[in-house]
Amino acid sequence: MRTMGLDVGSKTVGIAISDALGWTAQGIETISIDESVGYYGVERIRELIAEYQVNEFVVGYPKNMNNSVGPRGEASEEYASLLTETFNLPVTLWDERLTTMAAERTLLEADVSRKKRKKVIDKIAAIMILQGYLDRKNR
Repeated sequence: MRTMGLDVGSKTVGIAISDALGWTAQGIETISIDESVGYYGVERIRELIAEYQVNEFVVGYPKNMNNSVGPRGEASEEYASLLTETFNLPVTLWDERLTTMAAERTLLEADVSRKKRKKVIDKIAAIMILQGYLDRKNR
């Protein structure tokens, strides 16, 4: 069984999957969502759950530096609730402070063009979220 990591944004969700042993995270894809019309990519997530035999989720939880929860954190809480209600699988909210900035820095250091960075930044952030969770779990 595998864990799915998600980096939830306002327009996209980056998705990563653990290996079968739960040691490493691999980026799968970025799906488009539209919060304004209630489209959250649930059908694509359902397909990925079946394909990878997912048994739990880790959702990035963007808290503020003072540990408070802002609008994006609230959106992640709502997305986590949607996953729980839809799939009846456990969901862990994982503190992702600075994850997107770290992903951006990694891509800049790799000299990835701005256009290509935009396409993969959420997937890289999902990998970092999931890998952090797996590292903590396996200690």
